[in-house]
Amino acid sequence: MPRIAIALQDDYADWEPALVMAALRYYLRCEVLTASPDGKPVQSMGGLRVAVDLPYSQIDAERFDALIIPGGYAWEKGLAFDFTGLATAFRDRGKVLGGICAAASALAATGVLNAVAHTGNSLASHQKYSAYQGAALYRDQPQAVRDGAIVTAAGSAPDTFAFEVLKALDLWTPEAEAVLSTFAAEHQ
Repeated sequence: MPRIAIALQDDYADWEPALVMAALRYYLRCEVLTASPDGKPVQSMGGLRVAVDLPYSQIDAERFDALIIPGGYAWEKGLAFDFTGLATAFRDRGKVLGGICAAASALAATGVLNAVAHTGNSLASHQKYSAYQGAALYRDQPQAVRDGAIVTAAGSAPDTFAFEVLKALDLWTPEAEAVLSTFAAEHQ
């Protein structure tokens, strides 16, 4: 059973990881653990209070199959965690690494997007970071982008982000597609 870490922090965008978390945990029976920088509860942009399972220090690419990072306002406030170590570890071990919204730009800041196709809220948001050298591989599109085990999306694409994470984990079965495609039906 795949084991997935969801890296939350205060002011995370609660709608961004919701579908992928429900699909993984409820429909596919994966182990989904939430984490925060210090293991203390966090509050989302929508006011959801989450008592997390563990601190970021316990997220180990050897023990987890995926690390999913939702965006939010922590980056705009200058309070976001530096994901360089975690992102690099997951990438180097070929594990699934997903960033949506501001978290896609956080992945750009680590350099892990420099050699893979990717997207995000905008190219300009990635280019704010000196470690980002992947502009030629940026895809300006509304749907999530998956290149190998790395998945990125704009904050407006939680549906296709969930789909691509499941595909990266090799969990995109006809049953998963049938259930989850209904959530994106309005966009067709």
